[in-house]
Amino acid sequence: MSAPASRWRSSAAPVGWRSPSITATPPSRWAWTWAIPCMSVANELPCRTMAQDADVLVIGGGVGGLCSAHFLAERGRHVTVVERRRVGAGASEGNAGIICPSESIPLSAPGVITKALKWMFDGSSPFYIKPRLDPALIGWLWRFARSCNRSHVSRSVPLLCALHTRSRELYEQFAARPGFDFGYHHKGLLKLAVTTQGLKECVNQVTIHREAGMDAVALDAVQVGDRLGGLTSPAIGGSFLADDAHITPLAFVDNLAADLQQRGMAIHGETEVLGFERSAGRISSVRTTQGTFNVEAVVLAAGSWSPPFARELGLSLPIQPAKGYSVMVPRPKDHPEQPIQLQEAKVIATPMGDRLRIAGTLELAGMNEAINHRRVQAILNATARFLPSLDIGRLPILQVWRGLRPCTPDGLPFLGHLPNLDNAIVAAGHAMIGMSLGPVTGELVGQLLDGQAPQTDIHLLRPNRFA
Repeated sequence: MSAPASRWRSSAAPVGWRSPSITATPPSRWAWTWAIPCMSVANELPCRTMAQDADVLVIGGGVGGLCSAHFLAERGRHVTVVERRRVGAGASEGNAGIICPSESIPLSAPGVITKALKWMFDGSSPFYIKPRLDPALIGWLWRFARSCNRSHVSRSVPLLCALHTRSRELYEQFAARPGFDFGYHHKGLLKLAVTTQGLKECVNQVTIHREAGMDAVALDAVQVGDRLGGLTSPAIGGSFLADDAHITPLAFVDNLAADLQQRGMAIHGETEVLGFERSAGRISSVRTTQGTFNVEAVVLAAGSWSPPFARELGLSLPIQPAKGYSVMVPRPKDHPEQPIQLQEAKVIATPMGDRLRIAGTLELAGMNEAINHRRVQAILNATARFLPSLDIGRLPILQVWRGLRPCTPDGLPFLGHLPNLDNAIVAAGHAMIGMSLGPVTGELVGQLLDGQAPQTDIHLLRPNRFA
């Protein structure tokens, strides 16, 4: 049964909803601090419009930017973070929270183009492109099509697997730190398939995962049922991926921001970057709405907002913002402890304490943050189809969220020095795996900025690979 749209598509928004995160949950402790421009994180400092010194300036207050700040601070660098909104208000807030070695197959893989052509103009499909004449989008799609081949997948899987696995290890270390409580659980991921084609995809993915050394197993209908706890599903099979873990994303971002502030790092929310000053092959200062920062180094980790900054610094980054959605409902007592992915619908249901977040879809509609209610309804309908006993139509909707995920044509992030600028690093383009790769991205940024060889060969991630 389709979930009724009237619960969330009313002319009067539910009490507690707010922009930009469109959430009925109480704002985090950071939201109040960063709601007023030119205020410090703890409201301890007055507005500053004169020049300020910053050892390292991180542009972007999402998981990638904050993890970069953390690992740079661990190396003795003094870090300042600037964020155009409140920290964590972008793609780091409402995602599925999966730490996912299982997503080591890049988005640009064989067979994706065929699916995309079927889906691209269907507003309720997992992958939707808003029709428009956009040269940047056309160029991105051309590069994407060229990357959808087996050779690209075979090169990318070992690297992504290593990065996800290292990131999970770092999440485990964060979870053991005092003051960190973000719902880290290493329970694996259960995939459900309701069609023969969907099951074939699950089995093929298991083969690729095993070849990369991951713990993955294909399941028949009975085995799927055994793992569903008290839920029922028409699934004819699926897979279980034991290497995956999950977290509550915004809790981690809040924990990390609090820890950075306690260590003396400056975090400026509601702060726009206006431009850069360069001298002798280096960025010497960054102009912002809170004044000018004289810098020793810059980390560009602004997600979908990174391309204009990179362009000003001499590099074109082919990033397309891909809008994703999530819905939060109370967690039914029968829901298993591990997240469940609905294979054909590309939807994931993740338990987060006493709540269940259901996330999915990929919508290429430009820098458009409006909620497409048809897309949200598609997530609810898919959940009702795959997990009818969840009775999603009767559960109250606590939160509807949307965010822009920065997608590259080859499904790999950009990580490395900006060409011709030896004190600037870009860490952007992580698409749907940004939460998973946040810690390892920060660790690698620290190594790169200190002139060390990265512990993992990240040549495939070089920022100028499409130049």
